Amino acid sequence: MEMQGLSSIPDVSDADVALLVAALADTGRRVQRVELSRRTVWIKRYGTEGANLWQKLYAPLARFLPVAFRLAPRRSPADMIRQEESRIMCFAGKGFRVPQVLFRSGSALVLSDTSPSVENRLRALKDERPREHEDLLVSCAATLGRLHGAGLCHGRPHPRDMTIVDGEIGFIDFEEQPEAVMPLAVAQARDLWVLFFQLSTRAGEGERTLRRAYAAWSEAAPAAAGSELRALIGSAARFLPLARLIGRVRMGSDLRRFIVATGYLEKAVGLRSEPVGKAGKND
Repeated sequence: MEMQGLSSIPDVSDADVALLVAALADTGRRVQRVELSRRTVWIKRYGTEGANLWQKLYAPLARFLPVAFRLAPRRSPADMIRQEESRIMCFAGKGFRVPQVLFRSGSALVLSDTSPSVENRLRALKDERPREHEDLLVSCAATLGRLHGAGLCHGRPHPRDMTIVDGEIGFIDFEEQPEAVMPLAVAQARDLWVLFFQLSTRAGEGERTLRRAYAAWSEAAPAAAGSELRALIGSAARFLPLARLIGRVRMGSDLRRFIVATGYLEKAVGLRSEPVGKAGKND
């Protein structure tokens, strides 16, 4: 049955099917790129990672934290596959670029290739074409705003989970579903905060790029998401003094992202008027 299902994938030969069967049988890698004779596909496996120590410790505490900090409950591989397929179809139905599901097994999906990732494109542009690098950061925020305006959220809008084809940004990896544990507007606000963790420390032009990115998101995002963003940043900003104090001793990359992103957004949403510091300008 598996051979028959794989043979129905467009542009695959008998040799390709044999290669895919062997690849699916090798469960050593969670995500695997497979080069076939006439196309590239990706195998994504589910249920290969158990809850880490942080997740186990965090889960009992989540009920005491603001709703935006909640984690979705762990699911079975079958449920994760159904969710990913459902969200891919939903995003595609709203006109966003997403991978095509080519084959489904009990623990894996075979997906079409949507390379390159925004992460890789940013890396290529950073030194040679800095203006395009900054414009791409702004485009990430603009696309996220359009996504929110369409009534969707991603959950983990990191540049490595975005793709760019023919100048159009798309999305991959739909394992997060924050709207299952919080209101959609809160999930959308968290999306923007998560994205700014990346933008704030990658922007070569610093606050100028961040202003452009925030304006691009705001232009398309729902007003409710903007209101929830203000509440979210208000809660998160309470930890900024402690974070900056810790940063004087040891400024790790995650701490730097939190400080710069939250500090800028605190100003952008009108909670603070003085200039944002430059700690950790570049990643």
